[in-house]
Amino acid sequence: MADRTGQQLYAQAAELARALASPHRIALLEHVAQGERPVERLAALTGLSMANASQHLQHLRRAGLVLARREGKNVLYRLGEGPVVPLLAALCAQVAHTHAEVMALVTGGENGMGAVETVSRDELLSRLRDETVLLLDVRTEEEFAQGHLPGAVNVPLDALEKRLAELPRDREVIAYCRGPYCMLSLDAALLLQREGVAASRLSDGFPDWKAAGLPVERLN
Repeated sequence: MADRTGQQLYAQAAELARALASPHRIALLEHVAQGERPVERLAALTGLSMANASQHLQHLRRAGLVLARREGKNVLYRLGEGPVVPLLAALCAQVAHTHAEVMALVTGGENGMGAVETVSRDELLSRLRDETVLLLDVRTEEEFAQGHLPGAVNVPLDALEKRLAELPRDREVIAYCRGPYCMLSLDAALLLQREGVAASRLSDGFPDWKAAGLPVERLN
């Protein structure tokens, strides 16, 4: 009996792995993790056709990785129940472990990028209590509106250089973005350092923060 139960679990795990066996589906999951979105928007964000995005989302839905609801003519997708965010993080961590060049890129081990400090979630909470830092969300305005860390200021990465004057020079800036392997926060910290601003990056992103049960804010 135990062996049969084990085989059933292995089969279900294999089905889950097959559902994730597409870079498009992993990209879709990353965007869904930022907040609920209609299929049209998800298709645009991932560069897929509507038909192709819908097909990939159906695979993810059957695996329980996303949930869907209808609102008028729109079908909106949100993240499924369970540890979907940790699953995505574990996949990326394994890739980084087995591919040294990916790890070097993410941790800033090349081209002098190692100077960017990575701040843990616990350390960020401590610094926020001391009010010694500015928390900078460098995702898009749309993603920020869907949900963000309390007190964060939103300056999308592509607008950061033009809006540097909005940032105080007497506080350290901690940037965050979509997740631990999203490059937006690393690029933001590097840009700020080049401009003489003390900057670091959060070790993970908004979905990880939310999945940990920590408070989030939304724009009404």
